[in-house]
Amino acid sequence: MEPSGTLAGLDILVVEDDNDTRFFITTVLEMDGAKVIPVISADAARKVLSELQPDVLISDIGLPGEDGYTFIRKFRALKPKNGGRVPAIALTAYTDTEARIRALEGGFDTHVCKPIDPEELVEIVASLVACCNW
Repeated sequence: MEPSGTLAGLDILVVEDDNDTRFFITTVLEMDGAKVIPVISADAARKVLSELQPDVLISDIGLPGEDGYTFIRKFRALKPKNGGRVPAIALTAYTDTEARIRALEGGFDTHVCKPIDPEELVEIVASLVACCNW
């Protein structure tokens, strides 16, 4: 993969409990210039959000404790200045239509299935930031 630098300057919060997947996503995004804050749970993500408003949120759905659906609903309930309108991607192994609809209705801006191609991941993040840049 040849880094495009499309994501340079972006802060991306990645919420993923699987070590290998979290490492993969972090590596791909950092290679393209993003600063990645990887965490393993919704609770850890909330701690980060209390100190930093990322440009993009990427979250797994199948998280321990609080799942991604619950997390995104609570996240969207935040005021915009506290991060409530940050573009959010559901990155999940749940590939059926019902899971996709539930993720979008819950507050994610897009739903992406694992495993994901590195170039596709960068492209999705870049296009989401471009269309949601408020």
